[in-house]
Amino acid sequence: MERILYHDLIGLLEGGEYVALRGQLIEMNAVDVAEFMTLLDPAQRILVFRLLPKDLSADAFAYLDSDLQADIVTSISNRELYTLVDGLYIDDTVDFLDEVPASVVRRVMTVAAPQTRELINKFLAYPENSAGSVMTSEMIELHDRCTVAQAMAEIRRSGEDRETIYTCYCISDSRRLVGTVELRDLIFHEPDEFLRDIMDADESLIRVNTHDDQETVADLARRYDLLSVPVTDNEGRLVGIVTIDDIVDIIEAENTEDFERMALMQPSEDTYLRTGVLSMYKNRILWLAILMVSATFTGKIIEGFESKLALVAGLTAAIPMLMDTGGNSGSQASTLIIRGLALGEVKLRDWFRVLWKELRVSLLCGTTLAVLNFARMWLLGSRNLLMILVVCTAMLSAVVFSKLVGGSLPLAAKFLRLDPALMAGPMITTIVDAVTLIIYFALAQVFLF
Repeated sequence: MERILYHDLIGLLEGGEYVALRGQLIEMNAVDVAEFMTLLDPAQRILVFRLLPKDLSADAFAYLDSDLQADIVTSISNRELYTLVDGLYIDDTVDFLDEVPASVVRRVMTVAAPQTRELINKFLAYPENSAGSVMTSEMIELHDRCTVAQAMAEIRRSGEDRETIYTCYCISDSRRLVGTVELRDLIFHEPDEFLRDIMDADESLIRVNTHDDQETVADLARRYDLLSVPVTDNEGRLVGIVTIDDIVDIIEAENTEDFERMALMQPSEDTYLRTGVLSMYKNRILWLAILMVSATFTGKIIEGFESKLALVAGLTAAIPMLMDTGGNSGSQASTLIIRGLALGEVKLRDWFRVLWKELRVSLLCGTTLAVLNFARMWLLGSRNLLMILVVCTAMLSAVVFSKLVGGSLPLAAKFLRLDPALMAGPMITTIVDAVTLIIYFALAQVFLF
């Protein structure tokens, strides 16, 4: 939606042309309506919200940030709030209530219909970031004894209020999930055929438990190209589904968390601009302090050889280059392994395969860099051949060690049930810096002093 169109809509709003404005908004996607509402002041936002049809207002509300959602809830009447909650999908309602102040939650729960209130309480009781906490109960359920004709009639009757109708879930008398059937299969099969004869049976059914981590849901959806993932309780009874819109949100949230952990920060609960300064400080300071203190080892190593560094020209100048090269090499390996673990491409059982591969890669990279460095130092005027060879050998050793460490530490973290993302750039660099200097000064001690 072009910004100029938003400007035109604001012109209609400020000019009091509400009928024309409502007509324009009805033609827009709910995402664009929500973006338009973010450009308005609170009074205008409430006016636009009230102009929208029930379904569109609920859909647009679901795409607003939690603070804007809370503003709307506190500004509308109980009757309007009842209509809003009634129009929202249950998973969107739960997501909204997870983010707003307790006073807003109490008001919503007071106004909501008893059945809706019971569902909300049930969903909020599931552990945070579990499949149960992100699922919706608004799916098409069909008994496996139904015929295709009966199934189509049920979809026509209830499908309009369901979040998705493309995959229908077949249940037994005890509500156990026994299969799925796609809408396209219903369309192309004869009306008198039974669902149990055409459904994907229980043996091949992809499902998750209510207490499974939401990342498991996203991994299954990505692996099997699913638009929704069924969620069952411990007895195998169908209780809900996680739809593709929530799966995309999960993937985005998990990737963001991994990036933050790779920078050795505690993951933020909110977006960058909405996170307070003190919260950011708390998220960052711990690892900054740990890394600063750990740099003491590097300083002590240099201090121990300080008196000898001045004896051979060029030794000190090579330190930053060796440390940077080692840190960069380790970060390359750790980044690939962390991402491979996240995507399920690398398993713990692949540990020795990873080490063997990184060893070969590091030897090639280290040798190439050592040759280039030899040429660089020679062209820059250094004629102490023994000193150049020490620097180049230290570089080869640093690259090999750093890539092996970078490939191993994320797997070690996985084995210890820690987040592999913690073993990323800053952590690898700190370890590699110290070991690189030890190798460098050990070679210098043997061959130059």
